[in-house]
Amino acid sequence: MNHFDHDSASVQPASELPNAHTTDRLVASCVAGDNAAMQAIYEQCKSRVYGLMVRMVGRQDADDLTQQVFLQMFRKLDQFSGQSRLETWLFRLATNEALQYLRKQKRQTTTPYVLDPVTVDDDRLVRSEESQLVQTALERLEPELRVVFLLKEQQGLSYRDIAESMGIPEGTVGSRLNRARKELRQQLTRLYWE
Repeated sequence: MNHFDHDSASVQPASELPNAHTTDRLVASCVAGDNAAMQAIYEQCKSRVYGLMVRMVGRQDADDLTQQVFLQMFRKLDQFSGQSRLETWLFRLATNEALQYLRKQKRQTTTPYVLDPVTVDDDRLVRSEESQLVQTALERLEPELRVVFLLKEQQGLSYRDIAESMGIPEGTVGSRLNRARKELRQQLTRLYWE
């Protein structure tokens, strides 16, 4: 598996695995130890997992935790039942890894998402400041609210997929998402006046 080379943590378009039949073949090949199949799954999913990790734990630790998620996935792949999409199952592993990390660190904040512009025009500077403001507001949310918000807004998952990824009822996804949006607005308002 290659080490990540990420220029940004921008949201990539949904790059789901091709279809259920192809996914089943890839999973079976991975379980049999086929490195090419492992690489195919890794390449198709790494950007989205990494993007989630950056927003959950910060850029400094996102690379290592993303690697850990994929190692864990390949170790547990024989337990994948196919009841949900492979990507949904992978997000469950990623969510658990991020939440476990945050609990272990006994903190609910992350390293701010910082852009390092070399030369910046006014529009890019404003976008950079807005991005930092949003990231700071996200850091202030409880991890369980932050992850629901990110899975919906950054990753574009459905309520059903989020529920499967987190092991919670769909109704809970809706209530956590509403609470996350409300608290995010409040945090942004506070930050604006600070």
